[in-house]
Amino acid sequence: MAPRQLTGGQIVCESLIAEGVDVIFGIPGGAILPLYGSLSQYPKLRHILVRHEQGAGHAADGYARATGKVGVAFATSGPGATNLITGLATAMMDSVPIVAITGQVGRGAIGTDAFQETDITGATLPVTKHNYLVMRASDIARVIKEAFHIARTGRPGPVLIDIPRDVFQEKAMFDDYAAVQTDIPGYRFPSNAPVAQVEAAAKLINESKKPVILAGHGVVISRAFKELRELAEKAQIPVVTTLLGISGFPEDHVLSVGFPGMHGMAYASLALDQADLIIAIGSRFDDRIVGDAKRFARSSKKIHIDIDRAEINKTVQVDAPVIGDVKHVLDQLNPLVHKTTHTDWVRHVEHLKAEHPSLKIRETDQLLGQHVIQGLSRVTRGNAIIVTGVGQHQMWAAQHYQFTQPNSWLSSGGLGTMGYEVPAAMGAQAGCPGKLVWSVCGDGGFQMTLSELATVFENRLPVKYAILNNNHLGMITQWQDLFYRGDHQAETYTGNPDFVKLAEAYRIKGMRVTRQEDVIPAIEEANRHPGPVIVDFVIAKVDHVYPMIPSGQSVAELMEEKL
Repeated sequence: MAPRQLTGGQIVCESLIAEGVDVIFGIPGGAILPLYGSLSQYPKLRHILVRHEQGAGHAADGYARATGKVGVAFATSGPGATNLITGLATAMMDSVPIVAITGQVGRGAIGTDAFQETDITGATLPVTKHNYLVMRASDIARVIKEAFHIARTGRPGPVLIDIPRDVFQEKAMFDDYAAVQTDIPGYRFPSNAPVAQVEAAAKLINESKKPVILAGHGVVISRAFKELRELAEKAQIPVVTTLLGISGFPEDHVLSVGFPGMHGMAYASLALDQADLIIAIGSRFDDRIVGDAKRFARSSKKIHIDIDRAEINKTVQVDAPVIGDVKHVLDQLNPLVHKTTHTDWVRHVEHLKAEHPSLKIRETDQLLGQHVIQGLSRVTRGNAIIVTGVGQHQMWAAQHYQFTQPNSWLSSGGLGTMGYEVPAAMGAQAGCPGKLVWSVCGDGGFQMTLSELATVFENRLPVKYAILNNNHLGMITQWQDLFYRGDHQAETYTGNPDFVKLAEAYRIKGMRVTRQEDVIPAIEEANRHPGPVIVDFVIAKVDHVYPMIPSGQSVAELMEEKL
């Protein structure tokens, strides 16, 4: 292709198409308007007009997690860019590849406190993997190529590109994008691990009597589903998944032991505590699992497989670090692991499940959140993408939905972002139009980003929203009950809207369910409906999530529900 003279805005669009981008989530404003002026020339780029830039960030995140591609968001300068920060921080904590492109005031106005000026590269430095301020149109193609490479490789993460308004308008020569030269000094990421590290890990596995795999989000990110299953089955090792590792291993498998930690299954936490070897794969030993690091799994040796060497020994000291991409490392490791059985240990883990029935629901005539999730699991048979916000509904969904399909669980883990559930489901549906997407919401988080329902309707995205509506910030109520002597403050909603009428206001089908026997018919009706649906499940106002290990404690302080 012969070099052409294009505007900066056109170069952005050409570069995005070359990167395989098909969907962009954004909202225009003065500083980024010249880029929007180029979009009509590029019909391959589908732009979804969101109602708030936080929605753009979370939608790009949901798109990226569901598809494995880089999500893209646009925002203007000042408040438009700062509204993206929560979405970028969510993606950063959970290692999600996003490229955000923001407009900036003109080059001559930078530093003058011009209208809608914010130093967004400075503001986002802690919540991005890397960011750029592009001062010449001739640099745009190189920067975009670098940004996508950084976002998707190694440990993925968000990258922000800030471009002044007049740079979008400036003309520069654009050549073949594939020939664009990048310059990223010092950026290196491992693929295969050093042989000595792999051999040391294999030796520990072959010598162990009570091993447990702790499979984290890295398994999902690297798409190492087949390799993980091969390791577990070859050596008959029970598999515990982290919260974000859910859907990395099929939960109907005999070796599946659920997720551990603060609100995980008691038997999963106990299995980790009683193991003689923990094989952590793509997990960062976060505080919700570890609790008191000094008391975490003291009887076990530990292998830690991770692409990010900064995570090694950060919170938990390990015996065998293995630095590399999870999928590649397991390909190296599996041939060295002996085919064996751990019959007594597997039976013991099954015994723990029987002794600690964490998923048993108390008998009541009331509708509980657990009933809704069990009904959803039964009707969809695990063949849905489940997206949640943060709170009690998130924990019930993680506990009671049986995930059998890989990469079918999307949730905000590290940052714990309420409001993630509405736009992230929208992004997942845009990226996977042929799949069934259910968003499980709390009534609190749902109201934080419900303006994106207009975007859902406008773009004919058939997302199904299940609101577990108890008129409470349920997890706040639970903590105040358990740790603040029942001193309830600012945890009850007395002005919630009628969610069915709200759905109708957005021209979306709305239903309300108040009885256990109506749960499954409502889910089936929602699935049959060709468009988006909101189901208002009115659940018990106070219902605590169990099991629970209090923050900073260990399995010794495990709290289980008295049934």
